[in-house]
Order: sequence, then C-alpha cells, then structure tokens
Amino acid sequence: MQRSTAEFGEWPLKRLMTAVVGSGPKSADDMDRSQAREAFQRILAGEPDPTTLGAFWLANRWKRNTPEELGAYVDVMHEECVDSVAPECDPVDCGANYDGKGRSGLLGVAAGVVAAGAGTPVVVHSGDRVPTQKQDAYKHVLDELGVRTELEPAESADMVDSTGFGFYYQPAFNPGIDDLYDRRDQMGVRVFVNTIETLANPADASVHLGSFYHLAFAKKIVETAQASERWTPDRVIMFQGMEGYDDIRPGYTKVADWSSGEELSDYEIETAEFGMDVTEEDLEVDDVAGDSAAITEAVVAGEREDHFADAVALNAAFRIYAGGDADSLEAGLEAARAAIDDGSAAAVLEELQAF
Repeated sequence: MQRSTAEFGEWPLKRLMTAVVGSGPKSADDMDRSQAREAFQRILAGEPDPTTLGAFWLANRWKRNTPEELGAYVDVMHEECVDSVAPECDPVDCGANYDGKGRSGLLGVAAGVVAAGAGTPVVVHSGDRVPTQKQDAYKHVLDELGVRTELEPAESADMVDSTGFGFYYQPAFNPGIDDLYDRRDQMGVRVFVNTIETLANPADASVHLGSFYHLAFAKKIVETAQASERWTPDRVIMFQGMEGYDDIRPGYTKVADWSSGEELSDYEIETAEFGMDVTEEDLEVDDVAGDSAAITEAVVAGEREDHFADAVALNAAFRIYAGGDADSLEAGLEAARAAIDDGSAAAVLEELQAF
C-alpha cells in the first residue's frame, strides 16, 4: 500500500486522487505547484501502484492540466531526467509530438536541413515508437536517410555545430521519461507526459517551435513557459500542424507567436499566398518514414519543384523566421529557396550523413 514518506512529503497519488483531482472532470480541483511537483517526483521514482498511476494520469486528462501543473511537471523533468548539452550555436528547438505521424509526409527533417543551409541552426528530438500512436517520428526519417540517431547528448550538440542540424535521442537525454514507456503504453490514451516531453529542450535553445490543434493549446504552452522555472524560452512560435506534428497545415491556418515580456499574438495565414497551394490530402504518403526520406533528399537537392517542395520551403521559412534570421515569413521563404538553389541545403544533408 502506498504511504506518504518524509522523502516525498504528504501527497501520495492516492491521496491526491481522493482529495484533489479524482472526483471527475467537472468537480475536480487543480493541484498547487508543490502537489504537482511531488506527484511527478513520485512517478519518476516508480513509487505509485500501477493502478493508482493509471487513475492519476486519467484524472489529469479528464480535468485538463493547468499551466501551473504543467510548469511543475516540466521543472521536475528537467531537474531529475534531462541531460541537456548545448551546442555553441543557439538553434531553434523543434518540439513535435513524439508519438509521430501516420498519414502525411514528415517534412520537418527537410525543413530543418533547408533552414540550416540558410544559416538558421535547428534541433529536433524524439523517441522511438512512443505511445500512444507509436508512429513515425524524426528518428525514423533520419534512420531512413542513413543519419546516426542513437547519439549521446554531447554527440548531438557536436552534430548541430558541425552541420547546423542536430538530433537528440530521448533514451539518451531523457532516460527517466523513457523509463515510463511501458506504463504509458498500458494506458491506451495520451497522458500529460506526451506534452511535457516535447518541452525537454535538450539543446538549451532560446526559441521553441511547435504545433497545436487549437489556439488554446498554444496559449497553455506559453503560460507553461511563464510558470516554469527551468524551461524559460525567449520565444515560442506555434502553428496548426498536420497530425499534431510541426508540419504546417495547408490552407487557412493560425499562428501563435510569443516573446518573453510581451503578450501572445496570433494571426491567420493562407498558405497558398506563400506558394503552398495544396490540401492535406496532397501531402499524404504510403510509407511515412521511407517516403519522407526520399522527399527530403529530392527537395534539398533541388530535384523536386512540386507541392512537397513548396511545403518544405514554407516550413523552413517558419524556422528561419522563428530563429530571428528573417523579419518576415516572406523573407524566410526567400532564404529557404535560395539555400536549395545554391546547394547549401544539400551540403547540410551530406554532412549529416557523414557525421
């Protein structure tokens, strides 16, 4: 039976379920910062009974976590799990959902390579078949390209400085979260760990680029940054992504942009105005990892000038703009297309494959 201990304090998960979060989505209370911190410390220590842990995760899903709770979870993750190693440069941190995509091309590798070719360093990170979807993520496209992915954090930092693009592998830089794999797999639904693992920021980047289904989620992520003591980006830029990933959705879509000390701003764009005049169905593929790798090689080499090339260019433009190397998306798009045309993007991919 679970008992409160001096090591953790007075809030075992069973007590939190009974007294705070477990009474249902309408009547549950929110945890304060200290309660949320203790809860996640206990989870990472492997203390909770599996049944209690599952109930706690589900209760958090029903009631929806506050930014204060998420900020506490993020802080504990950074304190106890994350082995961050910063490169000498300051890259854009791309925090896509780790459980991956299953229908559409994963364009973030190509977009990051193009942005790096234009002079904006980019970092991506993921695990390997993360619950609940267990679909293709950054690692799997890079594997198909012959790029090393099972790197220690210091190697990942060297990759960024050597090529302009870097991959950090969750089991190496965030082993405490990776250790929760089996318990998460048994849940069958996403839990708050799916959100906070994307905020691990293993390269200590000052800019975070992510995606959302609804603008309210972007606002919550910004408020989480404001509530966190360990994850404190200077800028967060997010857009409506395909399948929850950091590939911008075609058509009329929203963008959220926040800088420290300022209010969150949001606006709409029409991707056709930036050359991405396609539908989501146009970007579907049969084999996400394999087809996305082939698309990446062809686009960065300048061998494709179709809708995938347009989509990669716009996604690269967002990275260049987020990193502060362009003062508008239009300027970012111009820089992205130039990096493809002059061979800079292809050179980055060749350096990655040789790393």
